Amino acid sequence: MTSRGKVRLIFIDLLRGWATLVMIEVHVFNAFIVPAIKETAWFSVLNFINGLVAPSFLFVAGFVFVIASQRKLEDFRTFGSAFWRQLGRIGLIWVIGYALHLPTFSLTRTLQETTASGWLQFCQSDILHCIGAGLMVVFLGRIFIKRDRVYEMFLLAVAVLAVLVAPLIWDINFLTQIPAPMAAYLNGQHYSLFPLFPWLGFLAFGALTATAYSRSRAVEQEARFLKRTTVVATTLILAGAILFGLPIRIPGYSTDIQPNPLFFAMRLGIVLTLMLACWFYADRRKTERSFVLDVSRESLLVYAAHLVVIYGKYWNGRGLADWYGGTLGVLQCILATLGLVLVMILFSRFWGKLKRDRPTYARAAFIAFCLGFVALFAIL
Repeated sequence: MTSRGKVRLIFIDLLRGWATLVMIEVHVFNAFIVPAIKETAWFSVLNFINGLVAPSFLFVAGFVFVIASQRKLEDFRTFGSAFWRQLGRIGLIWVIGYALHLPTFSLTRTLQETTASGWLQFCQSDILHCIGAGLMVVFLGRIFIKRDRVYEMFLLAVAVLAVLVAPLIWDINFLTQIPAPMAAYLNGQHYSLFPLFPWLGFLAFGALTATAYSRSRAVEQEARFLKRTTVVATTLILAGAILFGLPIRIPGYSTDIQPNPLFFAMRLGIVLTLMLACWFYADRRKTERSFVLDVSRESLLVYAAHLVVIYGKYWNGRGLADWYGGTLGVLQCILATLGLVLVMILFSRFWGKLKRDRPTYARAAFIAFCLGFVALFAIL
């Protein structure tokens, strides 16, 4: 690829990087800010902005999968090394997702002391669970569907189905019909923040957008792609905002805002707009190195690490969220966010450099950490 081509592909890394940095702010403010501040008008605006982080992550996950898999299709379909590496990556996302929701960091206490509510919280579908399941769907589809056009129709069908079915099943208690680990992926009834319906739609639309981008780039018609995407994004935002305010009630559909297809459309339009903004920025600045890219390329590490810092239990079953939760003002939360962001940037740069310069050491450190984690969990 030419240098210009590399710059133009960096835009999706920029989108993921900024989403990762804003995600840190989301968790800091949610964990530590005084509860009364959450009732103010400006905080509701901040909540809407913060609510774009998860859609962006899911969109990028689908987009990156399609781009990264283009040269590996034959290896995928013959179950070669690329197939097993991809399966391993998806499995790692799932494992980290469940590990972050362990009731306690002790196998004995987890098995003996966890309540029914605790097991439901462990089984919940959080953002990593949704990404893992979503990637598995588009991965299997890419293996068994060989024609590109048919695969695009598959992605569109998955996205539309996830969005339109969500309001129909949102209020159903699936625990009475299927096991909790499966029920958690269907709706938000029991602790799940990001069930597949409707959140899978963002990942599938990200993958679909990547197919359109790749096709346009192959024939050097990126300008047409950008114009069409601008039209689609604008239409989704305007249609979602205008129609969302109308007193329309569809029988059988949930009245909850989270699975509302119009609310989904509006957020998808904004994510597309953010993607376009990152594309133009990367194209104009010829960005190849920045702290945003450092964080983006280690986004999974940053996600897990910053959650451990905020919600981890360090002393007698308590941590920062227990000691300072709901006690900080706005300025204090801003300073805490900036401090944690700085730590995560330095951490990302260190780990990224280690992987580039000393890949053997990085692999050994990762394996040692995983074995140590499992050993401590088993013996504590």
